[in-house]
Amino acid sequence: DYSQIELRVMAHLSKDKGLLEAFNQGEDIHAKTASEVFDVELNKVTTDLRRNAKAINFGLIYGISAFGLGRQLGINRNLAAEYMAMYFEKYPGVKTYMETTKDTARDTGYIETLFGRRLYLRDINASNAIRRQASERVAINAPVQGSAADIMKIAMINAYRALKKSKSKAQLTLQVHDELIVDTPKEETDKVISILTKSMQEAANLDVPLEVDIGIGSNWDQAH
Repeated sequence: DYSQIELRVMAHLSKDKGLLEAFNQGEDIHAKTASEVFDVELNKVTTDLRRNAKAINFGLIYGISAFGLGRQLGINRNLAAEYMAMYFEKYPGVKTYMETTKDTARDTGYIETLFGRRLYLRDINASNAIRRQASERVAINAPVQGSAADIMKIAMINAYRALKKSKSKAQLTLQVHDELIVDTPKEETDKVISILTKSMQEAANLDVPLEVDIGIGSNWDQAH
């Protein structure tokens, strides 16, 4: 499966220096965010702080509000708003991306993925605030989530073609979000791992590497 593909796409789209540096240096992005937002040294980030930072990282991709983040973290809205403000102070490129994306969506009526797929947002300029804000959240998230989905589809095509060319008996069985499930004879395991890794890593040319994790087992549960 891909490692944190949506956050990597966000780093590419936003061009935020902090995110780009973290991914290109192979840092734990959730630990780094915890260190930045909660103002603690990286080696003193606890499991709970990392978990909270993970909620912030993924929540902001989905356009989460201070109220929603507060409810998710079990804290009051004001504190959640402070965390979000601190995040945007440390990663200003993300904030700029969000505002620019919403502005573009208002002007054009749609957003696009990295590969040009469009999603039209009929309520992006609605007078009803609830409908308009819902479309704004979609405008922020859809380029990220849609681009990640595009990359996965390209990876599937790459993997299928590469396995066929290698005359492997392995077969693509299923896609589950950001992972591919492949059935392969045991004697082909190493070859198939190499093919899958290469096919997925080369599915897109981003400003950060596409990292791939491989799990092996006699069933899906064991492979996790």
